[in-house]
Amino acid sequence: MTKHIFVTGGVVSSLGKGLTAASLGRLLKSRGLRVTMQKLDPYLNVDPGTMNPFEHGEVYVTDDGGETDLDLGHYERFIDESLTRASNATTGSIYASVIAAERRGDYLGKTVQVIPHITDEIKSRISALATEDIDVVITEVGGTVGDIEILPFLEAIRQFRLDVGRNNVCYVHVTLVPFIGPAGELKTKPTQHSVTELRSRGIAPDVIVSRSDRPIPDALTKKISNLCDVPLEGVINAADASSLYEIPLTMHEAGLDSYVGEILGMDLAPADLSPWKALVERVDATWKPLKVGVVGKYVSLPDAYLSVAESLRHAAFKHEADIEIEWIKAEEIQGMMVKEKLGHLDAIVLPGGFGERGVEGKIAAATFARENNIPCLGLCLGMQVMVIEYARNVLQMVGAHSSEFDCEDHATPFPVIDLMDTQKNVTEKGGTMRLGAYVAKLAEGSQVAALYDDNVVSERHRHRYEFNSKYQAKFEEAGLQCSGISPDGRLVEFIELSDHPYWIGTQAHPELKSRPDRPAPLFDGLVEAALRQSPVSEGAEIIDLAAAESHDQVA
Repeated sequence: MTKHIFVTGGVVSSLGKGLTAASLGRLLKSRGLRVTMQKLDPYLNVDPGTMNPFEHGEVYVTDDGGETDLDLGHYERFIDESLTRASNATTGSIYASVIAAERRGDYLGKTVQVIPHITDEIKSRISALATEDIDVVITEVGGTVGDIEILPFLEAIRQFRLDVGRNNVCYVHVTLVPFIGPAGELKTKPTQHSVTELRSRGIAPDVIVSRSDRPIPDALTKKISNLCDVPLEGVINAADASSLYEIPLTMHEAGLDSYVGEILGMDLAPADLSPWKALVERVDATWKPLKVGVVGKYVSLPDAYLSVAESLRHAAFKHEADIEIEWIKAEEIQGMMVKEKLGHLDAIVLPGGFGERGVEGKIAAATFARENNIPCLGLCLGMQVMVIEYARNVLQMVGAHSSEFDCEDHATPFPVIDLMDTQKNVTEKGGTMRLGAYVAKLAEGSQVAALYDDNVVSERHRHRYEFNSKYQAKFEEAGLQCSGISPDGRLVEFIELSDHPYWIGTQAHPELKSRPDRPAPLFDGLVEAALRQSPVSEGAEIIDLAAAESHDQVA
């Protein structure tokens, strides 16, 4: 029977429940188990697709087109499994399902209530992932114990243990052990209160993961164990780590996976963490300095580009680069400011987004990268601004733009980015979105084909507007290759300049499929090109080798 692990959080938000859950998933998978994961979010939005990135961070997209919480990105990167829209459920989606069922008459006239109807729907979402080919389902409950919004979720997971059997459920509670500066002490009281609150909802945690900014002394661990009624081996300290990829190793050393296996009555195989240890060693060995600018609209909240940042780091791990990401507001790139903002960078990323704000700054960044041979990668809207830039400055299409930004007073004479004809009559914007995985055919001999080492690839999408194919011939005559096309030949998916070190754009979001030990090909290529171009990196390598030789002579 499939086992279930529920991860809750207390005291404050942003403690790292998602990373705790993802790390545990990685550990269990390393012990031979088939693992899947799920996030239950307490907000009333049906999904995060319409939420402001400043409010919620990035929208993570699954292969089947689900617009989900960014924690699913952590899950996929850590357990290296592709999840689906079923791995994210919100209060809004659950209530929508229950109300729709009531309207259909499914409840046969009964009074519809939070218990049992809402809680039953929550449990059905959890059970749906427990298929025959899954050994363990890890479910993270968003929010913090004590929030009114998560009460139905807590009641549902409390009931779930009764439904499937005590030995088939493990509760993991993540809490904060803060350091109080004036007192010079770590304090366990917030953890005690959080566990008391959780127990008042009928859930006794099996494991407490105590978050702290420094290691917790054994005496405090024993105190938490005694006062929270959790065995000593069930109290796991997760102190701040220099890299999030160290967390699984830290938790394994603390015995988290072994103890969870005991709670669930599972005879676990020895953990094979050698690939993950090799990854962490590469993370620690990075030394080639590299500055990459991310020119975006939402850079004041880096979580809005979380997968982009992680993809850059994945590629940096592979190439032993000590990457520094500079978050650059697109609105600030104009006129004389362009060189000041971008001139010192080794590479530029133009990420996705919606709306006109900052677009001209992104276009200026694309121009600067093209004219100064700076490696540049455009993603979704980023590719679109590269197309607009090339149209204006190379093809001399004055006023070229995207019809997304047209208004009644000013319509572009050259809509090089436009809706497809089949989309223009759709009144609901959601109906025109391309969401999820789409296949593209790559041109023989192109840079992107070499990077993917394949001529047919699949990447995830989240956008409405497309490269206007009626201009394709003009672009290619002027040197911009449309190097990736949809199988039916209608949609341009990749563009590139063959006479540039790296000026590549894609309509997709390849960052969503990047893995720590297997970087997304386009990010891999960007970092490699940046290192080739960077004289700083070459100088650093010479100095490093000289130091190594000196060390050898002393030895």
